[in-house]
Amino acid sequence: MAMIGVGLVALGLLSFVYLGSSNSQAAAKSDFSTIPVEVNYAAPDLQLRDINGSAVSLDMYHGKVVLVNLWATWCPPCKAEMPTLQSFYEEYKDTGFVVIAIDNGETVDLVKPFVGEYGLTFPVWLDEGYLTEKAFGTISLPSSWVIDRAGKVRLSWVGEISSRVLEKYVPSIILE
Repeated sequence: MAMIGVGLVALGLLSFVYLGSSNSQAAAKSDFSTIPVEVNYAAPDLQLRDINGSAVSLDMYHGKVVLVNLWATWCPPCKAEMPTLQSFYEEYKDTGFVVIAIDNGETVDLVKPFVGEYGLTFPVWLDEGYLTEKAFGTISLPSSWVIDRAGKVRLSWVGEISSRVLEKYVPSIILE
């Protein structure tokens, strides 16, 4: 009877180790980034300043595909997605695609060092007055939107974006 008990305990432990191992491998392979929602509405008339103090607006990018990313330096998922956005921008910038990273509520003194640390080469704007939140109807960070060449918002995300998701949803809009 003792041998049966020991055998059952050993079988249980082996099952636990096997299932735990396969579940952790599956979790490691999973992509927990958000999936965009397909939308179709006119891009807002957003006018801000970039990190150099120049006046900028979304209208300046009409005819390009624009990924607007609302973020902050203190936001962990915002930090995590910046290398992904930079890489995607580098891959597609010669096709009329641009990322515009809009910092939500912080000063240039906080944002410029972040831009340098992450090596960001796409436009970075400041929104100390939270106008982007109002214009796009969000309070979540990070939030992102893709605007097509005609000025229509086509995709909307709340949460961190992965390269896999960007590659799945955005190139078709860029190539239209």
